[in-house]
Amino acid sequence: MKIIIVGPAHPYRGGIADTNESFAIALNKIGHQASIITFTVQYPALLFPGKSQFSEDLAPNDLKISRLINTMNPINWINTAKAINEQKADLVLFRYWTPFLAIPLGFICRRIKNAKKIALCDNVIPHEKKFFDQAFTSYFLKPFDGFITLSKQVKTELEQFSDAPIMVHPHPINLNLGTAIPKDLAKEQLKLDKNTNYLLFFGLVRKYKGLDLMLKAMAEKALREKNIKLLVVGEFYDNPDTYEKLIDELQITDVVEIRNQFIPTEEIKIYFSACDLVTQTYLTASQSGITQLALNFDKA
Repeated sequence: MKIIIVGPAHPYRGGIADTNESFAIALNKIGHQASIITFTVQYPALLFPGKSQFSEDLAPNDLKISRLINTMNPINWINTAKAINEQKADLVLFRYWTPFLAIPLGFICRRIKNAKKIALCDNVIPHEKKFFDQAFTSYFLKPFDGFITLSKQVKTELEQFSDAPIMVHPHPINLNLGTAIPKDLAKEQLKLDKNTNYLLFFGLVRKYKGLDLMLKAMAEKALREKNIKLLVVGEFYDNPDTYEKLIDELQITDVVEIRNQFIPTEEIKIYFSACDLVTQTYLTASQSGITQLALNFDKA
């Protein structure tokens, strides 16, 4: 089959881009012809909460990635749909994770002809809700022939919007993660104490991920009496001052280390190799790519 994946990919960064690339590579390995269409403009800079939308990693080899979609330009949406139609794909798969992109992606989908249209939905109901979520999501989901979700919870949410077939497939482990390295070597590279045990809170810091709960846990006597530190690694999309203030109030500055930065793919293995346990104190969750990182590096 000729398959086009529509969604984030290099030069955009993040777990969704990594998964799209791994998906396309895996499809090609089993005999399909898969490529990716990604963005020229994904989010306007003023609305993006992080430091950069772009990856410093090298582009994947032997994978066709075309930057076509400007999410802020309706004329571009027409041209993108035309470009997709010209490729005469058998299947076009749209990646969906935020209502912010529902209108441009839904518009493009409606103009695609002579191809099956599938949406791979990370989320249907966002963790951080806005007044337009239901209407935008409903608009996006209507034209699809079927769906893939990464958890049963998202399947249940999706059934509120569509009667089309839904396949549940657990979040895969990406192909570009590498293998674990010896713990002492990882700690040396990260300048961590070799004699301390580390809990790892990894990934973008947003309110629904419950870092505040993990910080409160670190103040508990049972943990304070052990040789344990919490390593918080990831770019803050929330105000970091809120967490710094909580750390001071809890008097846990000696057992918490924060590295407020986005971690390139090639360095992920170092952090997971250095830690003893991965923490996920989410307030709400549908599925998480962090769980798959932990599985890949054999961490609980």
